[in-house]
Amino acid sequence: MNIHYRLEGPETAPVLVLSNSLGTTQSMWDAQMPALTEHFRVLRYDTHGHGQTGKRGKVTLSQLGEDVITLLDHLHIQRAFFCGISMGGLTGLWLARFAPERFMAVAVANTAAKIGEQANWLSRARTVRSEGMGVVAAGSADRWFSADFRQHQPAIVEPLCHQLAHADAEGYAECCEALAAADLRGEVAAIRLPMLIIAGEHDPVTTVADANYLHQQIDGAFLVNLPASHLSNVEASEEFTSALIAFLRRENGR
Repeated sequence: MNIHYRLEGPETAPVLVLSNSLGTTQSMWDAQMPALTEHFRVLRYDTHGHGQTGKRGKVTLSQLGEDVITLLDHLHIQRAFFCGISMGGLTGLWLARFAPERFMAVAVANTAAKIGEQANWLSRARTVRSEGMGVVAAGSADRWFSADFRQHQPAIVEPLCHQLAHADAEGYAECCEALAAADLRGEVAAIRLPMLIIAGEHDPVTTVADANYLHQQIDGAFLVNLPASHLSNVEASEEFTSALIAFLRRENGR
């Protein structure tokens, strides 16, 4: 098993899988953990090439999704809830479409059926391979957080940027290439699982329009807009956690 994970919370509670964004690790969910572990057995993992999960060569969106299935199989978990943000959210869309039998409901935050443009992702991959992660890390705060949050919460912002600057460049680049090729716009309308879509009102990466598209395409989906930029679970942690728990508890009661 070469996927680094942590499993916390009551052993008899339903399992909730959390999937991190590009350039972060499972620690990005720290603010959610106290409340989530009151209700769920929470399974966090570092995605391909991030944190303590090593890179394994060229990666695709389907492989990122299959990693989750592999992890569930390894832990003998038949069905779970899922919440992913940004790249983790795109992974959640893939799982909801192609492995719905393994999940009770899925929440996706700050994501899109297609994130960004292929050329930009391929350019970023080339840049980090040739120049290192510092170039990407230098602009990360502007992409991840609103100006107000950056100004008033440097103790939260700076460690995340520092972590990105010291991330594995090749693992990051491989995920950039996976995002370059990932496009579920022709697939999301076929999703039938209960779904929560969380958008950041100030998100320049995956916009409110991207969230609205998913909401329109996925029958019965719920949409929540939060006063945050791209890492909404960090910037609007209390509102994010409340919306997620309300959705999951409602679906768990069905």
